[in-house]
Amino acid sequence: MERMLEPEGRRPRDARAVKVTIPVNGVDQGMFVQVRDPGNPVLLFLHGGPGMPEFWLTHRHPTRMHEAFTVAWWEQRGAGLSHRPDIPAESMTVGQFIGDTITVARDLCRRFGVEKVHLMAHSWGSFIGLQAAAKAPELFHSYIGMAQVTHQITSEQEAYRFMLDAYRACGEHRMVRRLERYPVTGDIPLPRGYEVLRDRAMHRLGVGTTHDMGSVVTGIFLPSLAAPDYTAAEKVALWRGRRFSRRFGLWDQMLATDLTRLIPQLPIPAYFLHGRHDRTVSYHLARAYAGRLDAPLIGFYTFQGSAHSPAFEEPDRTLQILTQNVLTGTTTLADPLPERGPEEHLDRSHDHPGTTGQGDRAAVAAGVSASQPAQEVPRGAERSSGQGAEHDDERQRVGGHVAEGGNPVGDHEAAQHGCREDHQ
Repeated sequence: MERMLEPEGRRPRDARAVKVTIPVNGVDQGMFVQVRDPGNPVLLFLHGGPGMPEFWLTHRHPTRMHEAFTVAWWEQRGAGLSHRPDIPAESMTVGQFIGDTITVARDLCRRFGVEKVHLMAHSWGSFIGLQAAAKAPELFHSYIGMAQVTHQITSEQEAYRFMLDAYRACGEHRMVRRLERYPVTGDIPLPRGYEVLRDRAMHRLGVGTTHDMGSVVTGIFLPSLAAPDYTAAEKVALWRGRRFSRRFGLWDQMLATDLTRLIPQLPIPAYFLHGRHDRTVSYHLARAYAGRLDAPLIGFYTFQGSAHSPAFEEPDRTLQILTQNVLTGTTTLADPLPERGPEEHLDRSHDHPGTTGQGDRAAVAAGVSASQPAQEVPRGAERSSGQGAEHDDERQRVGGHVAEGGNPVGDHEAAQHGCREDHQ
């Protein structure tokens, strides 16, 4: 443990957390490490974004995960503690982020004297984390996907239809007209007008970052400025890093990549935590993926009171799952998933009307094959958007269709989400 604290370790206000800087593939990168008992298993947390760290959220939304784990809240290349204006642009690639994840996992194994760590990944982090777990499974006891990305362009189309239904149901005709002005199809990039509008529209429906968050300004931006563990300069870097990380096509590549085709199997236990109200990343698509993934152990857990961030919204249940299932290698608390036959595999032949084949076309448009390892999106294709902790953008669910997993969604579900007052 002493090696983790020196020479770069510095204790912030919480005595259980250590601020650490380590070299990662040519770039110094920072993290917070929460330690209660050095003998606890190690959990590496991958934040969302691209470019939006999440440790500062624990001040307002304590996760309690450090009670059972040594938790490493790594802030990814270009983000937060790891923001450097001189980071080479050519290193801001999905492949590099996957490589960085593997390097950080190896470093944690070395520093804490363990053979493996648990990998927990949130939203954009799950896009990177699932690929890292598939590439280097020998480093990980388990993979835990929170708001697991599957095929984000499909998720976006669902979100758009859901929002139209919800705002129509509550008579918000002005918002309906604005959404209709920027239809979300299979094209990448998304309409710029939709990207600007989406975050406000999501949070007013209670289906964004957290179920009770009505505004990113009051729920994300202002609390980040009050986070006690960051210096003033580091708080500025949080938002500079977020903007920096959106320049390189990472978001568009995530939109285009179909992880259900890219990662049909995983040789380690896989657990998925998903909020029932999440429209940032499709609950229904993630559940369908969990039901079809080939892995030695799979658990899917629905959080009925959560949207996009169940570990922060329902921390007690998250900790219960981690201690009673993940650490014991069981799924006693998991949702029942449909049985699948030995020949069943992940295919998209039953995608929603109007979306069949669009994932492949979107991937081609962005320079990515849906059935091959992800290639980088050409520079300049990225819009100034992303997935807010995914704090600043979010999306999901269908109006009047049946999603993968057999969950009908339409006017009834949309009507359950009242339109909140617009605070932005």
